[in-house]
Amino acid sequence: MALYEHVFLARQDVSSQQVEALVEQFKGILESNGGSVGRVENWGLKSLSYRMNKNRKAHYTLMDIDAPANAVQEMERQMRINEDVLRYMTIRVDEHEEGPSVMMQKRDRDDRPRRGDRDDRPRRPREDRK
Repeated sequence: MALYEHVFLARQDVSSQQVEALVEQFKGILESNGGSVGRVENWGLKSLSYRMNKNRKAHYTLMDIDAPANAVQEMERQMRINEDVLRYMTIRVDEHEEGPSVMMQKRDRDDRPRRGDRDDRPRRPREDRK
C-alpha cells in the first residue's frame, strides 16, 4: 500500500464537530477499502488567500493515509460530491513525518532581531555623531 498526505478544506460555517464527522466519514471509506488513517491534525479555521465559493475562511485538516490507490480515489470522489468540502489535495509520500506537522509547530519568533534593533553594528560615540 502507498503512503499519502491528504489535506482538505471545509466551509467556514460548519462546526468543529461537523469537521470531525467528515474526518470519520472519510476514514470509514478508507478503512472499508482496505486502508488506514494514521495522524489526523485539525489546523483550525484559517483565512483563505482568495475567496472560494463565497467563503473567506476554511477549516483545514491534515490526514496521514496508508491505503491502496482505489481507496483514495473513492474518498476523493466522495469529497467532490460533498458540499462542505471546498478543496482537497492528496500527495503521495515515501514516509510520514514523525511528530507534529510544520503548521502545528510553535514558531519561536523571539530569536529574530526586530527591525529597530541594530545591535549587530558598532555604534559611534555620542560626540562624533552629527
